[in-house]
Amino acid sequence: MQLEFSPDNVLYQLALVLIAGVVGGELFGLLRLPKVTGWICTGIVIRATSDFHSSSTGLTSDTVRDFAPYMSFVLGYIAFTVGAALHFASLRNSGKRLGMLLLGEAVLTPTVVILLMVVVGGWLAPEKMTQRASLLLAAIAIAGAPGTTILVVQEARARGILTRTLVAAVALIDMVAVGAFAFVSSYLAEGGVSGGVWHTNWSTAIASVASEFGFALAVGTISAFVALGLIRTLVSPAFLGPTMVAVILGAWGGAVGCKVSGILACTFAGIVVSNVRHDVVRSVEAYLHSIGGVLFAAFYTLAGMNLNFSLVLQAAGLVALYFVARFIGKYVGAFTAMSIADVPAKVRNNLGLALIPHGGVAVGLILIVQADPRLQDAAEIVTTVGLAALAINQLVGPSAARFALFRAGEAGKDLPRLLDFLDEHHIAVDVTGDTKEDVIRTLAAQLYTTKDKPAIPQEEFVEKVFERERIASTCLSQGLMVPHAILDDGQDITGVLGISSKGLDLGAPDGHPVHAILLLATPQTDRKRHLEVLAAFARAITRDINLREQLYHARSAAYAYDVLHAEAGEDINYFLEDALVKAGVTQESKKL
Repeated sequence: MQLEFSPDNVLYQLALVLIAGVVGGELFGLLRLPKVTGWICTGIVIRATSDFHSSSTGLTSDTVRDFAPYMSFVLGYIAFTVGAALHFASLRNSGKRLGMLLLGEAVLTPTVVILLMVVVGGWLAPEKMTQRASLLLAAIAIAGAPGTTILVVQEARARGILTRTLVAAVALIDMVAVGAFAFVSSYLAEGGVSGGVWHTNWSTAIASVASEFGFALAVGTISAFVALGLIRTLVSPAFLGPTMVAVILGAWGGAVGCKVSGILACTFAGIVVSNVRHDVVRSVEAYLHSIGGVLFAAFYTLAGMNLNFSLVLQAAGLVALYFVARFIGKYVGAFTAMSIADVPAKVRNNLGLALIPHGGVAVGLILIVQADPRLQDAAEIVTTVGLAALAINQLVGPSAARFALFRAGEAGKDLPRLLDFLDEHHIAVDVTGDTKEDVIRTLAAQLYTTKDKPAIPQEEFVEKVFERERIASTCLSQGLMVPHAILDDGQDITGVLGISSKGLDLGAPDGHPVHAILLLATPQTDRKRHLEVLAAFARAITRDINLREQLYHARSAAYAYDVLHAEAGEDINYFLEDALVKAGVTQESKKL
């Protein structure tokens, strides 16, 4: 019997790709390298050997085309997930550094790439590396790799300011890349030389960007609101996950119909869902989590098959130059932006390295250059240099991002800890107020802007805190105050930490000004953890003068978060699992 390897036999081919990718990822995992790098390398090897053994496997360089809908869905899922990470209330303390980072990515990264490609690249290959090709490559260089980045973060189990900035930035950076490319491509396509002078229609270029974003926003928003309407009126909770999958499919399909970016549309859909019904985002993540390994292993193996590594040999000098130029641009842009934003040194020194991965959006932009007849003079060199450098980035980028997370000390931190509820957006610095009531109302207002706010109305919560304060003052020694309320509803403790470096005169029993106010909302079911938080804070504040001074004089919420969640702060913010082990509570005993 002879096997038929036709496009109709794609399930057999997908099985081969998946098994090969899983094996390759596991082998790289044994070498302590990111599994995503192993998946990509496996795809490159399959591509390189397909011409010799395609008769026995059915896999060829054209196989990826048969899986275009699958690739589109996974890209859409990645874009939706990254967009969902942009929960605006949760990013209130991240606005300055994200804004500066996007400015750096939009200005410094392409500037460095253009200068090096025009000056050095023009010297290496004056006939090929034209200014038009350099402009296109510079716009493509801005793009990141949200999927790869998210996978590396998950695999490293990272948590912290660097991780938070990185995850929030990758979606926005891709938006910047799409906008920059739309502008540059329109500028080059509509312009021309007349009388020895370049002329272009600036309004057309700007309109092209506005159209791309406008239609993508409309498609993503409509898809999200239709689904949310169904969830509110008809769809049961058991089908929240499948409904969000339909949002991804609908947003991507609608974008294709409007001839705009499906990645942008799915990103906007994720943003809308996250900010209108944030709890729904967890449903789709949980729904697809069980098959996430299948989705990503096959996707990145197929992505590796899409990259012809032999292209590196055709323009090795230009490829190396473009890779180095992009690396320098990313690092300088991120370092400069984080320096202006005044973030902790570990974020400033490592963010550029974590942004090195280059992925799906770049491939899509290169394909647009290939398909546009008005850019054919630059298409060959952009494709050769762009894809070859992308192949190197796919291999090096994940390891660079993982190294940055470990170097920043954030790897392995995504485990339950005592102060998990004190994320960056639950911290406020420069708190002011003449009375306890003023301060408590200010912190309560911030608490009720977060996604995990108490279930009761804000004024009712404030009155409960005041009632507890009237019974006995919650001002402790050494500048710490812990106002709180015990609630009937809710499952997890939450709260806000307010910091005043100058100190507030709130009538503390020891006469010291109050520098840290920890406002807690504790459900009856979590009173044990409430007591642990109080004890840990009181112990750290009274015994560790170094930690106390760093916390009381933190310049920003990011610095305060860093103090509480760094290794030096583990006495106050310990891993709950470690605490159980120290207490002699084993897994077996917990089962009894």
